[in-house]
Amino acid sequence: NQCILIHLALLLHSYYAHSASLSTVPVSTTTSGTTPTESFTTTSGTTSSSFVTINATTTSTTLKTLSPGSTSTYGPTATSTAVTTTGSDSWWLCNCTKVICIEDNIVQVIPVICNPPPKPTCANGLSPVPVIDEDGCCWHWECDCYCTGWGDPHYMTFDGLYYSYQGNCTYVLVEEINKKVDNFGVYIDNYHCDARDVVSCPRTLIVRHETQEVRLTTAQPNTLQVEVTVNNQLVALPYKKFGVSIYESGINRVVEIPELKMNVTYNGLSFSIRMPYSLFGNNTQGQCGTCNNNTADDCMLPNGNIAENCETMADHWQVVDPSKPQCSPGLVPTGSPSTTPVQPCKESAICELLLGSVFKPCHAFVQPEKYYAACVFDSCVLPNLDLECSSLQIYAATCADQGACIDWRKHTNGVCSHECPSGKEYRACGPIKEMTCKSRGQNTTSTKQVEGCFCPNGTMLYDSGVDVCVKTCGCVGVDMIPREFGEKFTVDCQDCVCLEGEHGIVCKPHVCEQKKVTCDGEGFYEVTEVNPKDSCCPLFTCKCNTSLCTAKAPKCSPGFEVHSYIPSGQCCPVYQCVPKGVCVHQNAEFLVSS
Repeated sequence: NQCILIHLALLLHSYYAHSASLSTVPVSTTTSGTTPTESFTTTSGTTSSSFVTINATTTSTTLKTLSPGSTSTYGPTATSTAVTTTGSDSWWLCNCTKVICIEDNIVQVIPVICNPPPKPTCANGLSPVPVIDEDGCCWHWECDCYCTGWGDPHYMTFDGLYYSYQGNCTYVLVEEINKKVDNFGVYIDNYHCDARDVVSCPRTLIVRHETQEVRLTTAQPNTLQVEVTVNNQLVALPYKKFGVSIYESGINRVVEIPELKMNVTYNGLSFSIRMPYSLFGNNTQGQCGTCNNNTADDCMLPNGNIAENCETMADHWQVVDPSKPQCSPGLVPTGSPSTTPVQPCKESAICELLLGSVFKPCHAFVQPEKYYAACVFDSCVLPNLDLECSSLQIYAATCADQGACIDWRKHTNGVCSHECPSGKEYRACGPIKEMTCKSRGQNTTSTKQVEGCFCPNGTMLYDSGVDVCVKTCGCVGVDMIPREFGEKFTVDCQDCVCLEGEHGIVCKPHVCEQKKVTCDGEGFYEVTEVNPKDSCCPLFTCKCNTSLCTAKAPKCSPGFEVHSYIPSGQCCPVYQCVPKGVCVHQNAEFLVSS
């Protein structure tokens, strides 16, 4: 059964302004089938709702309007010939207004009023995020699942439990306990990053989703150079296929799965995993722990038991890796080498920045003590690798995620400096997705910031896949040189023009005006030379090589000698026997007067 909402016509605004008590307005409608006809608006308190009427048969209806803040009830009079329905059916109209069917074509219109919910405290110390309810009207707070790892390596679980682990195998960072997503998980490949095999560092972050396996691999140890492969094939960024999106964001490479509302970032020194509690709450396991806003069960083993500490737990999350035959899942090491310095260590002065005035604006959002402890550990155990920079970097990234951007690298006396390529400049607080010529008209809703190399002021990135900064948005070809609309140029021996439109650069083969020469005559051969004025059009010339000549010098009679000369326009010499100016007697030559 379907309730019929009767058409309300010509309600004056003054009626609502001056009516404080119940009033009755008779109206009449003419309907045809169940086709929606016109729309009207009701106001209850400060909530406005617009909805569509559905006409039945000609009927006389009565509108009952209650005082502001009350619900409104609409229905026909006793003479109505509309179809009578009973029950408690309800449906949603626009602008968060709910309609409940009472009986006999009487419906109750209830505008939804949302009261701000109390803000909870997240166990990981981060700010909760607002999440829209299923009805799309009101919202509630949730503590996102946010796990990070950095250095050699240090971990912060989803619920904010800090620990360090030095294994050099491949491990589960997060998987689902109850599998809801096909072939889903995030894994980390660690390796020993010092000669003593004492501590380990992240080398590869692996993200699996359905048919794809994404690998983010550090190209060179202890650097921010990262290569991206999908199913063992090197890919260029940005990459988007089968529900997985990969792109650059500042110094990070980001793997995003929009369907799961999650993302994984990696920059060679640190990683972070963000997942919504609504989809993954109480359903995660691995070295990142369980996401339930409770640190008590973060050190959960694969069998569901809770380990004494997360260092022990981390050993149990090994996975099979053919490249590491020394690692066998299920065989837990008997013990790890001590990472405590033999002698007391004076921590690096860089670590003090975490507790000082440089990061003070962030202290209210993210507590720095755990990051400081990791920084001291790294500076003492591996003093020559500058790994303490990763503690400051991940802390600054977490601060930026919480809305506090810190420009910290300039305070490290060059130890943690970040060099940018030519044409780019470093910024501690840049956009997550840099504006490009193609995206400049789109609205950007994210206010979060990241550090990285960005285009200088007055320029913008041409495209997310073309790393060229331009002043005006024209064209950029294979030579990576920006061109303005209408500009003509030659590249790869193609005559091209930059046009405004979908195709951009249009090219045709370069035309050479020089005619090819023919090298006739003995001794000549053809030579192709580079044209300094037009490298696409070579110069064809004829060169002379006398060794190709067939004529030989003749043997002259006594008193004569061979003379040669090259006629104009020829290559080979002409030989002649000319008098020597001597006397000849009995085939012997004598000088004159001798």
